Amino acid sequence: MHPNVMKCTLPLVLFTATTIFAADYAKQVTTGTRGGASLWSEPADIASRDLFYGAGGAAHQPRAPYKFVKEDLDGTNPKFVVRDANGVKWKVKLGLESQPETVASRIVWAAGYHVTEDYYLEEMTVAGWPAKVHRGQKLIDPGGVLHEVRLKRAPQGEKLATWRWRDGDFTGTREWNGLRTLMALLNNWDLKDDNNAIYRIGIKRIYMVSDLGATFGSSSRTWPRDKAKGNLESYTQSRFVHKIDDDTVDFQAPARPTWIYMVNPKEYINRIRLESLGKDVPRDDARWMGEWLGKLSLAQVKDAFRAGGYSPEEVDAFARLVMDRIAVLNDL
Repeated sequence: MHPNVMKCTLPLVLFTATTIFAADYAKQVTTGTRGGASLWSEPADIASRDLFYGAGGAAHQPRAPYKFVKEDLDGTNPKFVVRDANGVKWKVKLGLESQPETVASRIVWAAGYHVTEDYYLEEMTVAGWPAKVHRGQKLIDPGGVLHEVRLKRAPQGEKLATWRWRDGDFTGTREWNGLRTLMALLNNWDLKDDNNAIYRIGIKRIYMVSDLGATFGSSSRTWPRDKAKGNLESYTQSRFVHKIDDDTVDFQAPARPTWIYMVNPKEYINRIRLESLGKDVPRDDARWMGEWLGKLSLAQVKDAFRAGGYSPEEVDAFARLVMDRIAVLNDL
């Protein structure tokens, strides 16, 4: 190639490559993706999303009858795997987390973050139980009947690992800060890395908070336990914003546990370390999340709480508290 041609061509190639890189980077920034990994995607249809049925929609609802597959001993709440009439496997969770997690999954999904498909049932009958289970035996009524259950359907892909809040692929990004803001709005105090998951779906890696059960109660691990999750009185009395500086905001959640948990010093210290996840959130990023959430209507938020099986009075009160917190974010 003639030297003069090379002189003309090289800058053009460099300009083209730079332009493509910049466009690709801009796309990653606006879609919350990095090199095939995705934490967030723009919820352009947020104002019309159905928060009653959530991410799975009406079509993916679990279908009776249900058959016991195995017991899941992860975590602290009784959990079982069942198979429904369509052959779909569901993870069944019992206890305090079943209602708030169902609601939280819908609000997190509405905001553009990845979630599992969660549904709440007042009652379900499961066949094929073993003679005895390790946890939750007293919660199984005669005939294999369960009450107040949450059914979770994981993404149709391979679970690769958990992801870390600190030093992770998205740490420091707007989407990461937006997720921290959203967790504070929900009063999610259980932000352990073990509650996060990465799934491979096709060629994409999906990042999500996979356990949202410690929400809509107090801003910390509290005693008695029923005040910490899905408790309207606790959520009403809890503080949302702790401090506002010129450029950052500190949220109350996750806060340090009640002193009674000092009986387990290691656990207590680990909980204290989680406090930083609600601190020093850039105000611009918190307001960005508030602007997205501000597109939700009161009726949509009420639908999320109706899906969680709350009473009409609780639905109204919880939903208005959520809308009040969204307004606070938009005023930052």
